[in-house]
Amino acid sequence: MKCPYCGFLDSKVVDSRNGKDGTSIRRRRECLKCNRRFTTYERIEEINLVIVKKDGRREGFDRSKIIDGLEKACEKRPISVEVIENLVSDLERELQETGEREVDSKAIGEKLITKLYNIDEVAYVRFASVYRSFKDVNQFMDELKELLKEKDE
Repeated sequence: MKCPYCGFLDSKVVDSRNGKDGTSIRRRRECLKCNRRFTTYERIEEINLVIVKKDGRREGFDRSKIIDGLEKACEKRPISVEVIENLVSDLERELQETGEREVDSKAIGEKLITKLYNIDEVAYVRFASVYRSFKDVNQFMDELKELLKEKDE
């Protein structure tokens, strides 16, 4: 493993632990040249998912884009970064388990909306308003009315 400080290509593993989500291994390493320590993560190589966008474009699955969108929806809400990361990890695992190489962005958005609905209603409405491209206040109000109707039932 290449040292991030001096670039030397050899290091030793000082400590290994399972990652928080159980799908990775966290390793503390020590460079054999400069003796500085750094952390690496080892994950199972998974299928490279391709996302099919609304306009037909295809792009690689980018976990950070999803996290950014969720963080915007959850801004100033009592939702920790850990909850968001777990939500994305669950989504990624679900997508990998299907075995499909291409996934429609609409399916991803709907899965995220469903998960957010169970976590925080305000974040849910925020995310839905962007994802579903509400054109006006009436569409926004319709979504809120539906949310309130489901809550009452």
